[in-house]
Amino acid sequence: MSAAALSQRPSRRMLRRFLRHRLAVASLLTLAVLGLAALSAPLVERALGVDANAADLFLRMQPPSAAHPLGTDELGRDLLCRLLYGGRVSLGVGLIAAIFSAIIGTAIGLVAGYSGGIADRLLMRINDAVIALPLLPLLIVLAAVDLGKLGVPPPVAQSEDISLYRIVVIITLFGWNTVARLVRAETLALRQREFIRAAVALGTAPRSIMWRHILPNAVSPVIVATTLSIGHIILFESTLSFLGLGIQPPAASWGNMLTNAQEVIWSTPELAIWPGLLIFVTVMAFNFLGDGLQDALDPRALD
Repeated sequence: MSAAALSQRPSRRMLRRFLRHRLAVASLLTLAVLGLAALSAPLVERALGVDANAADLFLRMQPPSAAHPLGTDELGRDLLCRLLYGGRVSLGVGLIAAIFSAIIGTAIGLVAGYSGGIADRLLMRINDAVIALPLLPLLIVLAAVDLGKLGVPPPVAQSEDISLYRIVVIITLFGWNTVARLVRAETLALRQREFIRAAVALGTAPRSIMWRHILPNAVSPVIVATTLSIGHIILFESTLSFLGLGIQPPAASWGNMLTNAQEVIWSTPELAIWPGLLIFVTVMAFNFLGDGLQDALDPRALD
C-alpha cells in the first residue's frame, strides 16, 4: 500500500464514523442551509424590493403574501429579511466568539500543561476563578456598562456596531476556560510520550514543541469544545438581546426580535415563533454536530 493511501486512512475512518452519526450529518446540512440563507439576505432583500430596516406603520403585522413571504413585523418591516439579517448577527457572534475563545483557551492550556510548576498553578487558579463567576449575571452587568464613562470616544461608543463588538469581547474574555482545561489535560498526557521526549532531547525549543508537536495531537477536543460552545454563545447573545443589552435596533438579531415581539405575541404569535424556532434549531444542530465530531475524532473509537 502506498504512503498516500496510508496517510488517508485515518481521515477516511473519521469521515466514515461521522457519516454514521445521522443526527450530526443532518445538523451539518441544517447549519449550512441557515448559513447560506443568512449570507443571501441582501439578495433576498433586493429581490423583494424592500428595506429590512425601513418601518412602514401602514403595513404593520401583515399576513404572508407575495411581497412579504413571512409577513411583516410590528413596525411594518419584512419579517423574512429581518430573520435573515438576524441570522447573520447571531451566527456571526457565535462563530467569532467561539473561535477567539478557543484560541485563548488553547494558548493557556498549552502553556499551563507543558510548563507545569508555578505557571500551571497560577493559570489554573485564574481558570477556576473564571469558572466560579456567575456568567450570565456578569455578562448582563458588563453589557450594561456605559462605554462613554470608560473613556471610549463618543463616535465609537454610539456606533451601531459597538454592541456587536462588545458582546464578542465579553464572551471571549470569559468563555475560554473549558478549552483551556481540555488542552491542558491533553498536553499533560502528551508531554510523557516518546516523541515529545525525543524532541526535548534533540534540543527543540519549548515553543516549537508546543505548536508543532503537541497542538496537532490535541486539536480534536478543541474542535469539539468549540463546536459545542457556539450554541451556548448564541443563547447568551439571544438572552442579552432579549433583555435589551445586546444587539441594539435597528440592527436585527434573533434575540432582539423576540424582545420586539413580546408585546404583540398574543395577536401575532409568529413574530416570536420564527426567531425562537431558529434559535432552538441552531443550538440543537450545533450540539448534535459536536456529538458527531466527538465520536468521529475519538482515536479510541472502533470502526
